[in-house]
Order: sequence, then C-alpha cells, then structure tokens
Amino acid sequence: MPGLRSVPSGDDAEPESGDVLAGLLNRSARGDIAAFERIYDDVAGAVLGLALRVVRNRAQAEEVAQDVMVEVWRSAARYAPERGSPMAWIMTIAHRRAVDRVRHEQASAERDDRVVARDERRPVDEVAEEVESRFERERTRRCLGTLTDLQRESVTLAYYDGYTYREVAQLLNTPLGTVKTRLRDGLIRLRDCMGMG
Repeated sequence: MPGLRSVPSGDDAEPESGDVLAGLLNRSARGDIAAFERIYDDVAGAVLGLALRVVRNRAQAEEVAQDVMVEVWRSAARYAPERGSPMAWIMTIAHRRAVDRVRHEQASAERDDRVVARDERRPVDEVAEEVESRFERERTRRCLGTLTDLQRESVTLAYYDGYTYREVAQLLNTPLGTVKTRLRDGLIRLRDCMGMG
C-alpha cells in the first residue's frame, strides 16, 4: 500500500468525474499506486469534511479519513458500478467509519462514567457496611451479656454454632424442654434488647 499523506483540509480541486474515478478504482484494485494517489487527492478532502461533520473533532476526523482511504485502497476491487457512483461508495464508507467512531467514543465515555461512579460509590458503601456490621456485632455481644448463662449457652450453640435443640440439650446435659424454654426466653430478651420488638 502506498504511504499515506496528510489529508487535505478541504475540497480545493474539483473531483474527477464518476467514470474517471471508477477507472482509477479499477486500476487501484490491481495495485496501481499512481491511480490510488489520484483518488486520494480527489476525494480525501471530501472524506475529511464528512468525517468532521459527524465526529466534530478535527483529530478524530483526520484519523477517520485516513482509515477510510486505507479501506478504499484495500477494497477497491469491491466497488460495483451498478450499485452507485464511486464517490457515493467512498462517502458511504466514510459515513460508516465516522458513525462507528462516534459510537465507540460514546461507549467508551459511558464505560468510564460507570467506572468512576462505581469507584466513587464503593468506598463509602463499604465503609458504611463495615461500620454497621461492627455496630451490630457489638450490640449483639452486649445483649448476649444480659442473658442468663443457660440462655446464652443455648442461644450460642443453637444459632451461632448450628446445633439442633436436641444436640444443645445433650451438650448442656439439660432436658430438651428446659433448653427450648431457655432459648425462647433468651431470644425474647435479645429481641427486646436489640430493639427488634
């Protein structure tokens, strides 16, 4: 592929006629660098103008225009005269590339915004959750301290260690009915102490 020059800033020269441009595309498709250079000189300004109108950023529009001209060089053989003029074919490529650039930039900006929003929110949420969790643990510990020894042992074994009521009764060597009563009374006191009633 020929070395690309900077894209002209405007439409200074009159573009070649459709037939001449079609012939140049045909020659360019066969690797004729001189033909492609003529195409480039004829259409690059119009391609840049269209890209600039769509992306509204000069640097990005120039990148789009260069990409379009590279695509024209690589895909010149795909131009089909029966589907439209050479200029329409090139400008369609340019419009597609420019719209793709705008969509890419919008998606990138939205991704960045989501990351920033998530990062700004996360530390505050994590700190709040940690403070709340510590507060709950301290309050639970304090309220457990208000229970009788049998209530506290029963609640701890059943609800923190995962034992069944029957297993708690066996571990404490206490009748099952007594353990159930202590658990019920202990849970009522915990609920009242923690303000859940």
